Amino acid sequence: MRGTPRWALATEDADLMFPHAAGTFSCALNAPITEQDTPHLYMLMRRSLADAGLPTYSAKNEYKRARPFTFNKEPTCTPDDETNLREDGSYPSGHTAVGWAWALILSEIAPDRGDAILARGRAFGQSRVVCNVHWESDVIEGRFVGAAAVARLHADAAFLADLEAGKAELASVRAKGLKPVRDCDAEASAMALDPPSAP
Repeated sequence: MRGTPRWALATEDADLMFPHAAGTFSCALNAPITEQDTPHLYMLMRRSLADAGLPTYSAKNEYKRARPFTFNKEPTCTPDDETNLREDGSYPSGHTAVGWAWALILSEIAPDRGDAILARGRAFGQSRVVCNVHWESDVIEGRFVGAAAVARLHADAAFLADLEAGKAELASVRAKGLKPVRDCDAEASAMALDPPSAP
């Protein structure tokens, strides 16, 4: 998919730095997530990045699975990261764990947008396959890790408080008529290039 809009989306999805990452689900939500307009939701995404991503390292360090680009010798969408990725285990995918955790959290905050949010969460994980830095099984297991992290967070009072604050902030953003911060037509076209899910 090199050179396609899907490759470009996968390249964007590889960037977990904030504020960039906060906009990942803005089209799916049909609303922006910014530090200014939704500070609790913005911080909830930042905190859950660590909550979902860090638990993947027990398995990564145990299995030390080599990444696809080291076998197929094809480019990745983030060539500057390749040196570090060679030393970082492929299984399971930390990006996928984070993206799926975000999808589950945001679909709880905005259940009316649940289908779009979960589709974006799935595409976020598939971006790692498109980027040639993860195997499909890495992505599948990453979703399990992300789901487990969110389940555990539901036992945390601070998380639940942030969840409620996020719902209120989203309602406020919607009332103001604020729009997503990304090109949603381009994102939808790129996501349409994904193959259908395996049965």
